[in-house]
Amino acid sequence: MIKVLFVCWGNICRSPMCEYMMKDLVAKRGLSQEFHIESAATSTEEIGNGVYPPAVRRLAQSGIRCDGHRARQLVRADYDKYDYIIGMEELNMKYMLRMLGDDVDHKMFNLLDFTEHPRAIADPWYTGDFDKTFDDITEGLDAFMRYLGY
Repeated sequence: MIKVLFVCWGNICRSPMCEYMMKDLVAKRGLSQEFHIESAATSTEEIGNGVYPPAVRRLAQSGIRCDGHRARQLVRADYDKYDYIIGMEELNMKYMLRMLGDDVDHKMFNLLDFTEHPRAIADPWYTGDFDKTFDDITEGLDAFMRYLGY
């Protein structure tokens, strides 16, 4: 089983979008039994909150549900639990390294580093552009699946 953890600042926009989009992607390919997928935050400010409503709406437009999600913070034990710990931008990586320690097993990546055009996924909390975030995540997940050989 491949264990993947997506990480962003608050775990209410980008990382849960990744989590539920990836769950939908592997389900459509009949691969759900081969993956364990979750998401987490580097900050504490949204802990316990659900997915941000505009993110919920954008996922729903594509038939993806994220019911029951509650933001949680990244913890040191996550490094041992997951095979891939994937952030959305360099700031996430900085805090992931601070919280998890050195990436001696090379598990930490930025999602769009798997693509031909590495870049940050802009935070839709600030940009308001959930369509762009959705498109970037789709591109990143497709590239990640190719990287995994699927």
